[in-house]
Amino acid sequence: MSGWTQISGSAVALPDANIDTDQLIPARFMSQSRADGYGGFLLHDVREGTPGHPLNHHTPKVLVTGRNFGSGSSREAAVYALVDFGIRAVFAPSFGDIFAGNAVNNGLLAAQVDQATIETLLAHLGNGAEQAHVDLSTSRASIAGIEVRFALNPVHARKLINGWDDIDLTAQHADEINAFCAARHAAHSWAMPAT
Repeated sequence: MSGWTQISGSAVALPDANIDTDQLIPARFMSQSRADGYGGFLLHDVREGTPGHPLNHHTPKVLVTGRNFGSGSSREAAVYALVDFGIRAVFAPSFGDIFAGNAVNNGLLAAQVDQATIETLLAHLGNGAEQAHVDLSTSRASIAGIEVRFALNPVHARKLINGWDDIDLTAQHADEINAFCAARHAAHSWAMPAT
């Protein structure tokens, strides 16, 4: 996965609260090969029943949405669908915990912003698309001309900027891990397997 520090593109509003992972990608599509991409399945059932849905007309880099985004089941495929659609950042008042962890591990910023700011952004975006710019290095965004600050855990920022998941982050400590293993083996060789 490639990392990123800044993105620019369009932003759209999905004003609903409680958009869960079952809505983000219905289970029946998860048997498809990830190699073929999950972007076409993003919010499939909602979009199919709503011709005017903004994602039927725009391919944004940024979503602004209601509280509790990504709640529900732990399916990582919900994040795959967003990323494969081209979305790199979601701004909401709150996120499902597992979704937020899956997001950062797959290059998607889940930016928690206060409710009042979200309501202002939703009102400015309406049903259209507006320009957006997101900068991880400053934890700032400009969406529809409105400046937005967001909190970003330093570890999450490092993972997003470098394109790392948890394994990549751990691998950065390979020298210390190897030194610990060698010292442990030397001090407690009786506890180690014979081979």
